[in-house]
Amino acid sequence: MIESISIASIATYGTEPERLQGLSQFNYFFGSNGTGKTTISRLIHDESQFPTCNVSWKGGTKLQPMVYNQEFVERNFNQPSELKGVFTLGENLVDKLAEIASAKRELDSLTSKIEGLRQSLEGGGTVEGKKKELAILDAGLKDKCWAQKQKHDAKLQGAFEGYRGSSEKFKGKILQELDSNTAILISQAELEKRAESVFGSSPVREPFVATINAANLLAHEANPILKKRVIGKEDVDIALMIKKLGNSDWVRQGRKFYEANENICPFCQQSTEESFAKSLEEYFDETFIKDSNAIDDLVNNYSIDADRIRQQISLIISTPSKFLNVEALKVEKELLEARITINNQLLAGKVKEASQVIELESIGSVIDGIKSLIDAANILVDEHNKVVDNLSTERATLTEQIWKFILEELRLDLVAYRAKKGGLDAAINSMKIQIERFTADKQKKTLEIRELERNTTSIQPTIDGINELLLSFGFQSFKLAKSESGTSYKLLRLDGSDAKTTLSEGEKTFVTFLYFFHLLKGSEADSGMTTDRIVVFDDPISSLDSDVLFIVSSLIKGLFNEIRMKKGHIKQVFILTHNVYFHKEVTFNPDRRRNAMLEETFWVVRKSNNFSKIEKHNSNPIKTSYELLWAEVKRSDRSNLTIQNTLRRIIENYFKILGGIDPDKIGEMFEGKEKLICKSLFSWVNDGSHFAHDDLYISVDDSTVENYLKVFKKIFEKSDHLAHYRMMMGDAFEESSNDPVIADAEPAKANHSGVAA
Repeated sequence: MIESISIASIATYGTEPERLQGLSQFNYFFGSNGTGKTTISRLIHDESQFPTCNVSWKGGTKLQPMVYNQEFVERNFNQPSELKGVFTLGENLVDKLAEIASAKRELDSLTSKIEGLRQSLEGGGTVEGKKKELAILDAGLKDKCWAQKQKHDAKLQGAFEGYRGSSEKFKGKILQELDSNTAILISQAELEKRAESVFGSSPVREPFVATINAANLLAHEANPILKKRVIGKEDVDIALMIKKLGNSDWVRQGRKFYEANENICPFCQQSTEESFAKSLEEYFDETFIKDSNAIDDLVNNYSIDADRIRQQISLIISTPSKFLNVEALKVEKELLEARITINNQLLAGKVKEASQVIELESIGSVIDGIKSLIDAANILVDEHNKVVDNLSTERATLTEQIWKFILEELRLDLVAYRAKKGGLDAAINSMKIQIERFTADKQKKTLEIRELERNTTSIQPTIDGINELLLSFGFQSFKLAKSESGTSYKLLRLDGSDAKTTLSEGEKTFVTFLYFFHLLKGSEADSGMTTDRIVVFDDPISSLDSDVLFIVSSLIKGLFNEIRMKKGHIKQVFILTHNVYFHKEVTFNPDRRRNAMLEETFWVVRKSNNFSKIEKHNSNPIKTSYELLWAEVKRSDRSNLTIQNTLRRIIENYFKILGGIDPDKIGEMFEGKEKLICKSLFSWVNDGSHFAHDDLYISVDDSTVENYLKVFKKIFEKSDHLAHYRMMMGDAFEESSNDPVIADAEPAKANHSGVAA
């Protein structure tokens, strides 16, 4: 059974597909000639010829399409060859027929199993299907993967090259990496930092940060002169006094003034003997002078070496490497400056008082901190330069590490995806295996049925059936006969001559239809008559008179009943026509109320701007003018003015023409006030057919219209035609049945124009 059809880019259909959704057992299409109906029948007959179109079969099971259209007529009657025989099952072979029926039930069971599995696999109706579940699962993972791409694209996009433009490709790459990525996991911050140089503009080599050599400066801290008490010679006669006073530094400083004052004591201004001058000179001997010079040299060298280190660090800070922690270096430099200042002060004190023992503030830890910062920067510089020297390898490594990071962020989602996908894949594979097994069994069963059919078929029942119908409808000048081959037919006149080339259009169309009608229950080969099939009737009554139109309609409706009772092998019917009368006849169903039944669909095919359009309708769109009159009565928004003429035409058509009852006699069926209302209604109706009123000036109010509509209904009740009223009003009849009948309403008085006052 066909569930839906999509038509595009063929014949008069445009590139935008026309979709026929929700097809049912019986599908009615109405449209003028040339609107595109035959294209539908051609598509159903052989969808493979129309690659831009699609026919969707229930459960994926394609049935045999049997199409009656002008091409069928051409193939069978406009060719010189004889008609192919229609093989049907012999009804007298009871055992064989039962065997075929049993095999057919087994075949149908296999078909049902296949369709059920396909529905569980592909989905359909309310069933989602395992493939759709898998598609939804894949789509969910795709969205989550793409969200990661969006999140990290700004800084890590270099690793995503080739996958940034497609969420499907990105998801595929994630799954590929899941199976193969062995990179180590690195933090996001580190990845982004490396990506800046590896994936940024073409990187260049960076110079190393200059190292500092503070060995000389550090060596000064261990100079022995710092801990040596520099004093004069102790075996000189004044040494005892100086030692006792503990003021050799004071004496040393005063000696300079003593010598400058020509051996007169600068403190007491007394002349001294030469022996005193000699004692001073002996006390401050060469050793003392040497040590004093050593202190002076230390102070000078310390200052020079400290200035050199300061300059080196300042140069590094003024032209910093991008890999150097400059702020940390500045802090270390300030600490170094502070300690050098302190040491300079200590050294100045040593110069002034050489006999003092001092210890310089160590700058070793500060120098170590500075060297550590420089070494750390140079490690990064070295790594960077290696990247520059081997960029392609570094990019590949970083790319793999970035994908590893993305995998880690998606780890829980990927675990859940793999688990659910594994279950779905197993279910899908199992269903495919079962479908393959049942399909193989179905093919074997089909061959078995065909072999049984070959032993029980004959073309004679079709000859008898068609000839019987031809005679019953007055076609007595020709008949169908078996050809000499015994497997085909020929058309003969009563005198035995060939009738095929001399048939009128009507005769040819009718006999072709009868041939097709019998073919529906048989086969052109000696097997295949029990194959399930769908049927298309495309304008089967183009050249038939009204009598034959009725017969063709009756035969087709007989097929409908067989399908409803699940007899035979026809599962679905399509009717396409431009004939209003045929459409009305073949679609008539007394069980239908207002809207289409579940077993049927209604469609209208029309052209708009030279392109075919197909519209679905909830009810039969083709109505007679008489039905349209009743449709106006049923409308809740009916015009109070035009309803006059509508009621008149209904009464005139039904009671006078259809019912054979004179409208003037209707009033005699009422008594009392109802009789007056009825007469008033006919007065109103008769007037309404002859005068055109303007709603702006003359209008009947709603209450008056309702009163007359209720009396209108009672006219059908009184005349025993309520069944017709019920049929024509449909659901509106049930609503009107709940309204109280006006029994005591005052009759409306007619004015001079006949319009109810």
